[in-house]
Amino acid sequence: MKNWITRLMGSADSQAAAADVAAHPDAGAPDAPPDAAQADELYYRWLLGPAGFDAPAETELLILEQVRSLAQNPAVAAELVPRVPELIPKLLRSLRDESVTTGELSRQVAEDVVLVADVLREANSAYYRPITPIKTLDAAIMLLGQNGLRMLLARVAFRPVIRMQDAGFARRAAPLVWNHSEKCAVAASLMAPGLTADIFESCLAGLMQDVGLIVAFRLADRVCQNGKVPKSAAFGAELLARSRALSAVIATHWDFPNDVADAIALAGDPGGSSLAQAVAQGDHIAKLRILIDAGMLSEDDPLVAEGLNSFQRRCLGKLSNLEE
Repeated sequence: MKNWITRLMGSADSQAAAADVAAHPDAGAPDAPPDAAQADELYYRWLLGPAGFDAPAETELLILEQVRSLAQNPAVAAELVPRVPELIPKLLRSLRDESVTTGELSRQVAEDVVLVADVLREANSAYYRPITPIKTLDAAIMLLGQNGLRMLLARVAFRPVIRMQDAGFARRAAPLVWNHSEKCAVAASLMAPGLTADIFESCLAGLMQDVGLIVAFRLADRVCQNGKVPKSAAFGAELLARSRALSAVIATHWDFPNDVADAIALAGDPGGSSLAQAVAQGDHIAKLRILIDAGMLSEDDPLVAEGLNSFQRRCLGKLSNLEE
């Protein structure tokens, strides 16, 4: 992955973002989600499901120490996750070229039948809500626009990074974590304009922040060797925090923009950047969406009804029909 994100970063669709903020003046709540710890605890419990067990304290400490140690060896950590498909950087380079036509983009996308399906599904999703179904690739690309296509390609690029083939609990958790990653990326990009954060950087940070968690679950599998993971709430909170730090270290090693890596490391920190706040809010909203869909929270739970402002609740609604 290394340099392609840095080279291919471009400006977000600022005019559309500004219009959205003007229409929703409460979109930029600057504080970290006040109930993030409670949501994290419920999310960790959901993520483990029946695979959680009462582990000895020394087992918990060993896993956490291995995650911390790996964060000090970013080259080793980065080797534990695969690289992105070659087609994605090619397409992103084309998106930086203003002279490239929709037809040319369509021909490049058409090289990958899975990517074609992704683009059509995205254009027909609840996020865009087309009046009539989008059936052609050209129409889908026109609807998504440059920024929408860039964010979709970023999600496609990260899919094999998160959903890698593995064994043990990491294999079971991978699609669940990827579900959160996609939702977090979309939610963070929606929250970005009101926080004056870059939309595409928010999307990237949202996708990247779970990479460390998958690596952490792989380490836990090696330590526990029973397909299970310690279930204590204190361990879960610490594992989520340390894996986020690991994600930031890997992002730096892959030459992500410093702002993106810092936002992952400082998400939820009241003193963090606007990008960090966008990631924190996107992460929180994504977890609430997952917990509601899993039946662990109701739409009128105080975490939702009182913990989110009106714009954040609209964002929560936009996540309801995203493909997992």
